[in-house]
Amino acid sequence: MAANAQSLSEAIVKPRLSRDDWIMRASMIVIGAFLLVAVVLPLYSMMSKSMENKDGAFIGLANFYEYFSTPSLFLSGVNSLWVAALVTVIVLVTAFVYAYALTRTCMPFKWFFRLVAVIPLLAPSLLSGISLVYWFGNQGVAKELLMGESIYGPIGIVIGSAYWVFPHALMIVITALSITDARLYEAAAALRTSAIRTFFTVTLPGCKYGLISAGFVVFILVFTDFGVPKVIGGNFNMLATDIYKQVIGQQNFQMGAVVSVVLLVPAVIAFGVDRLVQKKQVALLSARAVPLEPKPNRRVDMLMLAFCSFVALLILLMIGMAQYAAIIKFWPYNLTLTLHNYNFDLANGGGWDAYFNSVKMATYTAVFGTLIVFFGAYLVEKGRGFNVGRNVFHGFAMLPLAVPGMVLGLSYIFFFNNPSNPFNFIYGTMIILVVSTVAHFYTVSHLTAVTALKQMDAEFESVAASLKTPFYKTFLKVTVPVCLPATMDIFIYLFLNAMTTVSAVVFIYSTDTQLASVAVLNMDDQGELSFAAAMAMMIAYTCAGARLLHLLLTRGVMRSSQAWRQR
Repeated sequence: MAANAQSLSEAIVKPRLSRDDWIMRASMIVIGAFLLVAVVLPLYSMMSKSMENKDGAFIGLANFYEYFSTPSLFLSGVNSLWVAALVTVIVLVTAFVYAYALTRTCMPFKWFFRLVAVIPLLAPSLLSGISLVYWFGNQGVAKELLMGESIYGPIGIVIGSAYWVFPHALMIVITALSITDARLYEAAAALRTSAIRTFFTVTLPGCKYGLISAGFVVFILVFTDFGVPKVIGGNFNMLATDIYKQVIGQQNFQMGAVVSVVLLVPAVIAFGVDRLVQKKQVALLSARAVPLEPKPNRRVDMLMLAFCSFVALLILLMIGMAQYAAIIKFWPYNLTLTLHNYNFDLANGGGWDAYFNSVKMATYTAVFGTLIVFFGAYLVEKGRGFNVGRNVFHGFAMLPLAVPGMVLGLSYIFFFNNPSNPFNFIYGTMIILVVSTVAHFYTVSHLTAVTALKQMDAEFESVAASLKTPFYKTFLKVTVPVCLPATMDIFIYLFLNAMTTVSAVVFIYSTDTQLASVAVLNMDDQGELSFAAAMAMMIAYTCAGARLLHLLLTRGVMRSSQAWRQR
C-alpha cells in the first residue's frame, strides 16, 4: 500500500509528458543545436587556434605573450579603447539632447528630424569613411577646416564612427525619455524647484539606465567596428583592422585569432556589465502614472530646433557627399554628372552580381532568420517545464550580442573550413553567409520576439491545452497573428543589417558569393572610390525602399488584422 501511494504521488508530481511537450522540446534542441554550431563551436575553434603555432601544435599562451610584447600590436588595443570611449561620450551627449528635443519640447518639424536621424542605418559604416575622404581628404572640398590635420587617422575614425552609431544610441535614449510620470514634474513645480535641479534630480535619474545601455552599445559598436577604420584610418591601427591585416595581409591565422580574443574580451565585459545594470532597473510607470506632455517654451523650443537642425545638416551633408561622389566623372578634375559609376561591371572590386547576391542573402536571412528566431523565442517563453534546457537556450541566444562580427567571421574559417567538419560543405556558399548573418544579429531579434510574447497572457496556451488543441495550431492561429507586427520588425531588422554588414562576412565570402558591402571595401582598396560610393548608395537605396515598404505593409497589417488593439 505504501509503495502504491508513493508511486501515485510521483505520478501526480511528475505528470507524463504529452506529445506537444516532446515536439516542443525536440524543436528547442534543434534550434539550440543551430546556435551551438553557428556560434559556440566556432568560437571554441577560434580560441583553440589562438593557443597553437603554425604547425597546429599546442603552445599555450605564447602567442598572447608575443602579442603583448609587440608594441605596435598592443598599441592597437589602446587606440581602440580610447577612440571608443571618446566616441561614446560625444554620441551620448548629442543623442541625449536630440532625443530630449524630440520627446520633451514642442519643437516643430519633429517628424523630419526623426526621419533624418535614421539615415545612417541604411548604409554600411564604410559610407561615412568614403564621404569624409571627399570632404576632408587630400583633395577634399573642406580640408582647410582641419587646419593642417589629416582626416586619415583618429580624427576621421571619431567623426565617421559618431555618424554611424548615432541612431543606435538615439533610439535607446528616446525610449528612455518617453517613459516618465508627469506627477514628478508637477511635484517639483509645486515645490518651486529650479529647472536645473529638476533636470538633475528627476530627468537624469529617470533615464539613467537607458543612457547606460546606450553607452555600452555605442562603445561595443565602435570598439569592434571594421568599416570606418579600414577606409579612413590610414596608419592608425585598431584591433578590428589588425585582425584583417593579420589574416588577409600576412596569412597569420594564429595571431589573427589572438587579436580576436583580445577584441572579444572588452566586448564581453561591457555586455556583462550592461546586463547587470539592466537587472537593477525598476518600473518607472505605475498604474496611476500621468503621461508627460511637453509645454511650449519658445526659447527652449527654438534652441532645440537650432541644435537638431545642425545635427541633421551634418547627417545630410555626409550622405549627400556620398551621393554626389557617385554621380560625377572624376573627382576633383571633371565634375560632370554621370551614371557611369553605377556600371559596376567595369570596376575591379565587384560587379552587379555582388549587389544581387546581397539582395538574395538579405532576403534569405530575413525569411529564415525570422522563422528560426520567433519560433525559438516562442519555445523559450511559452514552453512548459524543461527549465534547464530553456535557460541554456536563452543563454545561447544572448551570446551573439557580445561577439564582434570580425571575431565570428574568423571563427567560421577555423570551424567550417576544417575538412573533418561534417558541415564543411557549406563553406564558400551562400548558406554560410546566411548562417553567419542570422547568428550575428540573433540576440536583438530574439529579445524583440520575447518582448512581444511576454505581452500575451499565458491563458491562451492553458485554454488550448485544456481543449487538447495541438500547440502548433495555437501558435499559427493565435500567437503569430497577434505578434505579426513584431515579426515584421524582426524581418526588416535582419534584412537591413544583412544588406549593410561587412565585418561578419568579409572573411567567408567566395568569388561566387561576393556581397555589395564587401565590394565597397574592395573598390576602396583598388582606389576606385567613385564606384565604391555608388555601390554604397545602391545599398542605401535598397534599404530605404525596404524600410518604406515595411512601413506601408505594417500600416496595412495593423488596419486589417490588428483592429482588436484599438479601443
